[in-house]
Amino acid sequence: MVVLFNCALTIANAADINSMTLEQARQRVPEREIPKFWVGDVTSLEKRFEKLTVGRVETIATSPGGRPIHLVTYGRREKLEQKANFNSAIGAREPQAYMDKAARKRPVILFVGPVHGAEVEALTGLVNFINVMETGKDLRGRNQRKLRVLGRRCRLLIIPAGNPDGVARFEPRSLCGMEGIDLRFWGQGTWSDDTFCGWPQSKRQHPMVGDNVGFLGCYFNDKGINPMHDEFFDPMGPEAPAILKVAKEEGPDLAVSFHSHESKPAILRPAFVTTEIQEDIRSLAERYYALLGEHDLPFSGLFKVEPEGGKYPKPFNLTSALYHISGASSFTFECPHGLKDGCQVNFEQILDIQLLLYEEMLRYEIEKKKL
Repeated sequence: MVVLFNCALTIANAADINSMTLEQARQRVPEREIPKFWVGDVTSLEKRFEKLTVGRVETIATSPGGRPIHLVTYGRREKLEQKANFNSAIGAREPQAYMDKAARKRPVILFVGPVHGAEVEALTGLVNFINVMETGKDLRGRNQRKLRVLGRRCRLLIIPAGNPDGVARFEPRSLCGMEGIDLRFWGQGTWSDDTFCGWPQSKRQHPMVGDNVGFLGCYFNDKGINPMHDEFFDPMGPEAPAILKVAKEEGPDLAVSFHSHESKPAILRPAFVTTEIQEDIRSLAERYYALLGEHDLPFSGLFKVEPEGGKYPKPFNLTSALYHISGASSFTFECPHGLKDGCQVNFEQILDIQLLLYEEMLRYEIEKKKL
């Protein structure tokens, strides 16, 4: 059964509820049937990846909780000479000294799965994408030949879960059909008095450790580090450095960090990158939103290209760092959770929103190569 979406942006009753215990949060998880194609935990990943016959899998780091961070790749890596790191090559006014990306025959695309553990929509999407590349079908059994053909014309770098500790802490496996207060609890967690940490207040203490912390939200690894806001010049956790090492070595043309929120699907303006990169991502967003419209799916408005500034400038985050270490056109994507008091999309629609983004990303970069 198809559920119509209703993109209400208010969080009903959120102002009336300011605290929650873990037991109360568990009691709020609805009795529902989560589809078999949905992947809301990391426990099954090892067995899934053992069965790969086309893609290659490696462990690029181990989380503080002892969980592997996987990289799954498709397509042959083309060797390019590297005389300098990206930063130095830009200083030399010769980006090709880092990597002559134009000389590659295939575009290289990096997909960074959820670094915020409650935002499992992309974990589901990427595991389905891997199944598409292996079999031609998603985990629903639906034929995805077009996506597979596009994928075979690229080198794909897929990190299904950028913060496996956070995902492992996420007990509901999905927020679809739940409410904004559930997102606040499982996403950012609580203080020791059971009041919500909230957003953006949860970012005012980092690492999230100490006697004032109650339930550790799924934003964080087991050491309280939010990989999206690690100290990239002096890393506190293993996740962000491992992701950035992949970007540095591979030099992707396009890179995305996947997130989720209450609202419509949105490609966000990347911060602390050139206006040319912003314009490139805006063009991708325009095409992607048109594709969503063709499939009767919701989409946000286009962001405005602008320089950094103001009293509260945007943070230099993992998306920014991906550009500065590899020159990639990098962006953050926000997918709807399917909250009752947010953008109401169902499990099927969420997967379609994900797969359609991958399809447009691949097509966009292939067309640049004029392949």
